[in-house]
Amino acid sequence: MIKLLAISGSPITGSSTDYLLKHLMDTIASELSPSRQVQTEFVKLNELNFVLCQSCGKAPHPGYCIYDDDLTNVYKSVIDCDCLLFGSPIYFDSVSAQSKAFIDRCNCFRPPDFEGKDPNHFFIKRLKRSRPGAIILVGGEHGWFEGTRRVIAGFFKWIEVINKGMVIHHSTDFTAAGSVRHDRPTLDQATILGQQLAAEIEQNHD
Repeated sequence: MIKLLAISGSPITGSSTDYLLKHLMDTIASELSPSRQVQTEFVKLNELNFVLCQSCGKAPHPGYCIYDDDLTNVYKSVIDCDCLLFGSPIYFDSVSAQSKAFIDRCNCFRPPDFEGKDPNHFFIKRLKRSRPGAIILVGGEHGWFEGTRRVIAGFFKWIEVINKGMVIHHSTDFTAAGSVRHDRPTLDQATILGQQLAAEIEQNHD
């Protein structure tokens, strides 16, 4: 079973972020079928109720966090997925509040002792393998995307996801939800990236 996970940090129903994530995930699933069994999961962070990170410093083992809320099942999906797609709109040159809150709550996935030199460190590395992933970003015509890319790229590194590509949609009307539906070049780019991801998953998945 190949598990695909898409996480959206957009607060808008029917947003371009959601549309692109689903388009990319559906492309991967279509490319892998019928030779592979594929499970897809779409998570919209704005629909979840969870506590903001309190920087408690407590090791959550055997759980993923000391807080048991709507992110508990999402943590398991992040660990189990074979490909992670993450999307966010651009707000003040960075990710959305929903995206940042989720990223902060993933701090306990690995110990800050990166080189493993502290035998007494009490955090456990929860991720034992790397997975491919991709980034979806949506902003205005003159938006600056690099700040957001850096945040998600750093998050990917933290949770053992190797970024294989990024798709950017420049919206010309911030009041028009889902405007990417009419942006054929961007949709084509997402299709190509999905095909590339499917080929890599097919080659490397047991």
